[in-house]
Amino acid sequence: LNFIKFSLNIQPSQHSQYTNGLDFNQICPVVTLWLLLLWLLSSVDAQPTDAEREVWDQVDVVLKDAKGILDELQAYKGAGQEIREAIQNPSDEALQEQAWAAVVPLVGKLKKFYQFSQRLEAALHSLLGALTSETYDDTTQHLEREQALAKQFAEILHFTLRFDELKMTNPAIQNDFSYYRRTLSRMRINNVPAEGENEVNNELANRISLFYADATPMLKTLSDGTTKFVSENKNLPIENTTDCLSTMATVCKVMLETPEYRSRFTSEETVSFCLRVMVGVIILYDYVHPVGAFAKSSKIDMKGCIKVLKDQPPNSVEGLLNALRYTTKHLNDESTNKTIKSMLQ
Repeated sequence: LNFIKFSLNIQPSQHSQYTNGLDFNQICPVVTLWLLLLWLLSSVDAQPTDAEREVWDQVDVVLKDAKGILDELQAYKGAGQEIREAIQNPSDEALQEQAWAAVVPLVGKLKKFYQFSQRLEAALHSLLGALTSETYDDTTQHLEREQALAKQFAEILHFTLRFDELKMTNPAIQNDFSYYRRTLSRMRINNVPAEGENEVNNELANRISLFYADATPMLKTLSDGTTKFVSENKNLPIENTTDCLSTMATVCKVMLETPEYRSRFTSEETVSFCLRVMVGVIILYDYVHPVGAFAKSSKIDMKGCIKVLKDQPPNSVEGLLNALRYTTKHLNDESTNKTIKSMLQ
């Protein structure tokens, strides 16, 4: 506890400005946990206890595939040129065939990304079930004693925000899928057999289309999944979930806004990780809390969190700011403080 106080150089009179009214002695053990977790993310693995092992193993399988998904998305170039040439020369069968041949394997990738979102949602459900259960008395105990699961939760949020950042800057994704659907529909009308037709049936195509139509599809999946978790577990107090999320947001904010902490980060990737986790838990909180993250009664210091984001190099956080602008549920409520709205304009 003293290590954290001295490291942060926070005096008792300053506690409230960092913790948004939370008792400093309560939040310090959680700060210690998340500090170590985020500092050492790139070099140390939090090993699961026997009690965590079953859930950890399930989630680990998903997270092992996450890096490959991001690599594939980052390398996704699309079939823009082939599609343009085919559209500009509708009577040239060779160009039509070239465009179709280019699009079909890309649609296979888009299908893979969508299916991974379903796996990620299932993993989130498992983690929320563990981290919000009645096994321990409060959020602090959960995060202290289930460090391996807490780290996995943070890694899922980090992946989610990174996926959506890449998707938002790649219009080829929706263009390719739209062309695939239009062309497939035309082929069916003309009774033309299409190689790759079985890749995506109509029902799946509708779901995939809705998925990519969202500005932040992976975050939308997790937001809906968290809401579904809360509604399906009415025996659990909603505070079990919201306190977990607000504590994580507060800890990330404190670490990012405090020079003594920030200077200990060994790489900018750790900073990015912390920023994405902070934004991710804010959005999930906004979906599941009855009045959201922007209300006066919210346990998240939204002004402080937005300031932290705006203090970063603009190019590095624009996607995260857009996520708060366009993915949250309660930002445009009349009860939202006008200062907060103006900060996000």
